[in-house]
Amino acid sequence: MSADDLSQLSMLDLFRLDAESQVQVLSDGLLALERNPRAAEQLEICMRAAHSLKGAARIVGLDVGVTVTHAMEDCFVAAQRGTITLQHSQIDLLLGGVDLLNRIASTPEEELALWNGERQQEISDFLTTLTAALAVPAAESAIPPAPSAVAPAPRPAAPSEDRDSGERVLRVTADNLNRLLGLAGESLVESRWLKPYSESLLQLKRLQYRAGRNLEVLADVLAEQRTNARGATALAEARRVALECHQLLSQRLEEMETFDRRSSNLAHRLYDAALACRMRPFADGTRTFPRMVRDLGRKLGKEVNLELVGEATQVDRDILEKLDAPLGHLLRNAIDHGIETPQERRAAGKPDEGVIRLEARHSAGLLLIVISDDGRGIELNRLRETVVERKLTTTAIAEKLSEAELLEFLFLPGFSTKDAVTEISGRGVGLDVVQTMIRQVRGTVRVTTQYGAGSRFQLQLPLTLSVVRTLLVEIGGEPYAIPLAHIQRTVKLPRQQIAQLEGKPHFIHDGRSIGLVSAQQVLGGPPIATQGDELAVVLLGDGVNTYGLVTDRFLGERELVVQPLDPRLGKVKDIAAGALMEDGAPVLIIDVVDLLLSIDKLVSMGSLQQVARDVTAGGQARKRVLVVDDSLTVRELERKLLDQAGYDVEVAVDGLDGWNVARTEHFDLVITDIDMPRMDGIELVAHIKQDPQLNVLPVMIVSYKDREEDRRRGLEAGADYYLTKGSFHDETMLQAVVDLIGTAVAA
Repeated sequence: MSADDLSQLSMLDLFRLDAESQVQVLSDGLLALERNPRAAEQLEICMRAAHSLKGAARIVGLDVGVTVTHAMEDCFVAAQRGTITLQHSQIDLLLGGVDLLNRIASTPEEELALWNGERQQEISDFLTTLTAALAVPAAESAIPPAPSAVAPAPRPAAPSEDRDSGERVLRVTADNLNRLLGLAGESLVESRWLKPYSESLLQLKRLQYRAGRNLEVLADVLAEQRTNARGATALAEARRVALECHQLLSQRLEEMETFDRRSSNLAHRLYDAALACRMRPFADGTRTFPRMVRDLGRKLGKEVNLELVGEATQVDRDILEKLDAPLGHLLRNAIDHGIETPQERRAAGKPDEGVIRLEARHSAGLLLIVISDDGRGIELNRLRETVVERKLTTTAIAEKLSEAELLEFLFLPGFSTKDAVTEISGRGVGLDVVQTMIRQVRGTVRVTTQYGAGSRFQLQLPLTLSVVRTLLVEIGGEPYAIPLAHIQRTVKLPRQQIAQLEGKPHFIHDGRSIGLVSAQQVLGGPPIATQGDELAVVLLGDGVNTYGLVTDRFLGERELVVQPLDPRLGKVKDIAAGALMEDGAPVLIIDVVDLLLSIDKLVSMGSLQQVARDVTAGGQARKRVLVVDDSLTVRELERKLLDQAGYDVEVAVDGLDGWNVARTEHFDLVITDIDMPRMDGIELVAHIKQDPQLNVLPVMIVSYKDREEDRRRGLEAGADYYLTKGSFHDETMLQAVVDLIGTAVAA
């Protein structure tokens, strides 16, 4: 760091930054000494860290810091000499000293005097306890030696020095860094614009080549005929110019392709360099975890060892900051729920000490973080019982759930498998927080388990939040981007594979029934007629609920630079951010989590429409019929009868549902029963005929009631036709439909 940068920090600020580093060294060293109390290297590291921090505290005149660090230094020296051997209880006291130093260093300047006043007793208690536990003479612990008797303290390391590489480090604000990365990302996207341009030039080259060939053919034809000199000269000149243009275009195209490669390479290098500025080693986000695991394990009477793998793995700074809480939740969950007590582990044939492994690595352009333990695992039968007890599903459905589907219940808010509430767990918070925070950074979390052998949580995250890999789709004639991390699969679905269940379309995929949802409806657009034999379907879901989102068509994969929406817009429903495509056109990035909530809401309200207005081979829309009946059997019978006749059929489960659907969609005919809950058929007919927008809509009543008074009531309410349900067995119903609205497709 330059002298100007140093001058911006006070000596107290320098001490605090140095203390942050030295406190971490002490904490890591003490945890290592707990596993091997005679590790000479760790004793030396801890002694030097305490000595360095003592010197720094003396420089800034922080006497309480000098007192605490001197007492700890004496302990490490005594351990080095073999006078004492550090045990668990003594490590506890020294870690308490580390916490005390951390509190002293973080105390605001105006409150430092409190450590010589009302907080002085806390220092005295620590020194007394430490002295008694370590058998160090009190006088030596409480009174730091005179400055002349102490070796000169090493100069506090400048907070911006890289102690490993010795490279200079400059302070850059997060906003400047974000802007730099944003510009580098835009450069990366813009560099791809050259490729389609060069492809268009290549197409032009082909056309010019064809034109040249035609000139050659023309020259051969004219050579067989008598042509005046002027025509021959013009033809020869045309051939010469065509050849020159072809050569010039070939040369320029080659130069363009070379420039494209260089530009793309430079843009990638620029982006990678800018991204590296935002990246931090995974270890920076895990420094507090070994201590937390150790303390919580001891509190619960368990022996736990945390193994950290991939500490050098580079992680985006913003992602690393957001990972602190979810990783902490998962580690606490592993200790409390997973790792058994030493007695239980011995009975199971395991070593007394449980192992939790926290690993980070890059894989296929993603960041993978895995937390696994060798504990008891999750008892799936008990989990299944808990799900039923909490009325989250029925026993019959719970028995059919796969392991992956069952484990997804762990992430529901308020869900816990513990019967008793403790200060650590049992309140049903934790895993839902984990999933929410992971989704905020466009990631996913998956869990696997083996009862008696342990559990494994895998977090799949993007390498950076500034650029997102997406699938571009067209919805309602507009492009939208769906992050690839949230897509289970894309399917070109043949229409003949679509079946109807309760009047709603679905298809079978990998042995599961997947409901189809119109993206146009979810995003708030009107239904659009689709043509062709296939639908472009994107499978989205959270493992328990999976939906097939029907789009107009796939536009291909794109890497997009994320552009946050104007904060004045607030949270835009179903939309996460915006971006620019290669040609400068804007595109909206879909918030998949929000979109799934919108779909769930439509499902719960029974408001889902058909995935698309069906059309005939000639491109004409089929006439639409709304069937309203509270009997599943009758609804399906009428729907199949009308569908076979070529009509596009929608169903509703009662009068109120039918009224809501009739008001929100266009229909050519409504067929309704009379006796239904919430709103009967007579009321439905009256509502339709009294509505100024719907009063011309034909309505047919089909009922088991065949009395004359029932028929009269229906017709007086405004029904255009009244039939009994016995008409299903002949052509009467279909003929009545044709009489009212004609055939399924107008001639």
